[in-house]
Amino acid sequence: METEEAVLLRIYIGEDDRDGTTPLHEALVVKARELHLAGATVLRGVIGFGRSSRVHTTKILRLSEDLPLVLEIVDSEERIQAFLVAIEAMIDGALVTLEKVRVARRMRISP
Repeated sequence: METEEAVLLRIYIGEDDRDGTTPLHEALVVKARELHLAGATVLRGVIGFGRSSRVHTTKILRLSEDLPLVLEIVDSEERIQAFLVAIEAMIDGALVTLEKVRVARRMRISP
């Protein structure tokens, strides 16, 4: 199987984070689609904490509405960098990580 170099972008945010009135995770996915990135996935955490050290959890006795979310996108370094420039103002305060990865198989799906 052939492989190619790519970059994995992860953006760590909270479920209550917003871009204006739109949930931030939705705004980021829409922007990724507008920029024709290969795809975007939002993962919802069941427990986590950030800079505030406040634990957010799905446990019934400590119900939290601001659960941790992670947006993941894999694409070329150039396309990821362009995306980061486009969303810079939207993600103020978010943790952003980049990793070089090898893509073993990419499925092409027509819009």
